[in-house]
Amino acid sequence: MIKLAETPPDGHTPDLTITLDRVRQGEIPWTVLDDLHRESLVKLLNQHGITLDEATIDRVNHFWHQLDPWPDVQRGLQRLKEQYIIATLTNGNISLMVDVARYAELPWDMVFSAELFQHYKPDPEVYLGACHLLRLPPEEVMLCAAHNSDLRAARALGMKTAFIPRRTEYGPQQRNDLEAEEAWDVVAEDLVALSEQLKAH
Repeated sequence: MIKLAETPPDGHTPDLTITLDRVRQGEIPWTVLDDLHRESLVKLLNQHGITLDEATIDRVNHFWHQLDPWPDVQRGLQRLKEQYIIATLTNGNISLMVDVARYAELPWDMVFSAELFQHYKPDPEVYLGACHLLRLPPEEVMLCAAHNSDLRAARALGMKTAFIPRRTEYGPQQRNDLEAEEAWDVVAEDLVALSEQLKAH
């Protein structure tokens, strides 16, 4: 079985989610996440009357490429990697996710990016595209995520599901995804616990 592990850039803000939906619905042409992040940043700066030069905007936008991992991630992924192929299935573009992996020392075997499929999750092309490239049926692939909606989309296509809560991903006032909203195949507190649960089966 293949484990597709969670990645930070999929915890989108409401404004970015609306923009992703516009891409998904064909209202605007395919645009990679780095560029959508930059558009959102410029909009936010304008709303607050902040003026920055283009180079500074680019540098601030690049902060997405240097995300610190949750404390359990490196150890948990290493443990999962001992038994399974592990990959990220993310809306982040490839260059973004390669930089994230190098900065945070994440031992992914593969980066499955929405950019490969020219679709954003939860479009089925993303989930099924990853399974196709692995030459595996969906029922032999597990999606691990901190977002219940992500897991719903994966389960609808026949994939296995694992939920890990990240209760401050959206900030200290987070209201969504605090707990599993359905009976997912596995629910674990973190990736280390997930590896232990899977090893016990």
